[in-house]
Amino acid sequence: MKKIYNSYISSFKGFSKEIWILAFVTLINRAGTMVLPFLTKYLKEDINFSLEDVGTIMIFFGLGSLAGSWLGGKLTDKFGFYKVMVFSLFVSGIMFFGLKYIRTFWGFCIGIFSIMSIADMFRPAMFVSLNTYAKPENRTRALTLVRLAINLGFSVGPGLGGLIIISMGYGGLFFVDGSTCIISILIFAMLVKEKQSPYSIEELDEEKVDKKFNSVLKDKHFIMFIIVSFLMALTFFQIFTTVPLYHADAYKLSEFETGLLLSLNGAIVFLTEMPLVHHAERLKIGSLKIVAFSLILLAAGYFIMLFEGWVGILVISVILLSISEMYGFPFGNEYAMKRSKLGRAGDYMGAYTMSFSLAHILASKTGLYIIEHYGYSINWLIMGLLAMTGYLLCLYLNKKNIEHV
Repeated sequence: MKKIYNSYISSFKGFSKEIWILAFVTLINRAGTMVLPFLTKYLKEDINFSLEDVGTIMIFFGLGSLAGSWLGGKLTDKFGFYKVMVFSLFVSGIMFFGLKYIRTFWGFCIGIFSIMSIADMFRPAMFVSLNTYAKPENRTRALTLVRLAINLGFSVGPGLGGLIIISMGYGGLFFVDGSTCIISILIFAMLVKEKQSPYSIEELDEEKVDKKFNSVLKDKHFIMFIIVSFLMALTFFQIFTTVPLYHADAYKLSEFETGLLLSLNGAIVFLTEMPLVHHAERLKIGSLKIVAFSLILLAAGYFIMLFEGWVGILVISVILLSISEMYGFPFGNEYAMKRSKLGRAGDYMGAYTMSFSLAHILASKTGLYIIEHYGYSINWLIMGLLAMTGYLLCLYLNKKNIEHV
C-alpha cells in the first residue's frame, strides 16, 4: 500500500511553479463555467425560447468554439500565447456580464457566438504555454495535471451553479461566471511572467525548419492525425450524449443510477490518470502507439454494449472508455505539440483543438440521428468502427515513422 501511495505522489512531482499556477487558475476558471450546464434550461424556461431556437443557439455556441480555436492559434503565433490567454479570459469575462441583458433570439445567437469565439482562443494558447513552462520530460504529465484541474472544476461548477441560481437567480450565475474568468487570469498575470516559447518560428534557425511545418495544411500527416483526433473525440463524447439515453431506454436506469455510472468515469480519471501517464512516460513508448492502443479500448467500450441483458456490461464499458480517455487525450496532445515544435505552434494547436470543437458540434447530432433511424446497436457498431478507423490511421502514421519532426 505504501509503495502504491509513494508511486501516486511521485507522479505529481517535478513540475515548475508556472505549471502549478496554470493548473490552479484553470481549476478556478473551469469551476466558473457553471453557466454551461444550465444554459439550455435558462434559454427555454427563463427567456421562453422554443426547443428549435435553443438548438440553433447551441449550434452558434459550437461554431463560436470552432472559430475561437482557429483564431486563438493564429493570434498565438502572431502575439504569443501569454497575451492571447490574458486577453481571452479577461474580455470573455466582461462579455459574460452583458449576456444576461440579451433577451432576443438573434441577439443571443450573436452574443454566444462572440463569447465563445473569444473564450476558446484560450485553449490553443494554453497548450502552447505548456511547451514553454513544462520540462520536456514531464510535458505530458503537465497536460494531465491541467486536465485534472479541468475535470475537478467541471465537477464542482454545476453544484455551485445550482446554489447560485437558487439564491441569486440566473443573473448571479452570469456575474459569477464572468468574475471567475477575470479573477483567474489576473492571478495568472500577477504570478507568472511572460516567457518566449522555445518553439517560436522566429527564434529557430531557418535552415533547420522544414517548410512544410510553416502551414498545417501542407503537413499531410498532421492533417491525418487531426482526423484521428476528431474520430476519437466524436466517439468518446457519446458517453455524455447517447449513452445516458441508452441507460434509460435499454436498462430502465434512473437519472441517479446513470449519474453514478458517469461519476465512475470521473473518479477513475481523477484517481488513476496521473500514475498511468507517469508510468507510460517512463516506458518511453511512442505517443502514436499509445493513442492507437487507446482507440482499441474506445472501440471495445462500444462493441461490448452490443451484448445486452446484463447491467454489468455498462460498468465494463465505462471502465474501458475511461482508460481510453486517460491514454488517448494526453498523448494525442503530446503528439500534436511535438509535431508543431518546428512550425507555427499556434496554428498546429489551433487545428488540434478545432477537431474537438467540431466533434462537440456533431457528436450528439450524429449519434441521435443513427439511434432514431437504426437503433442503439447500430450506433454502437458505427462508433466502434469509427474508433477502429482511427486506430488504422495511427498504425499507418506509425509505420511511416511520423512520431516526431
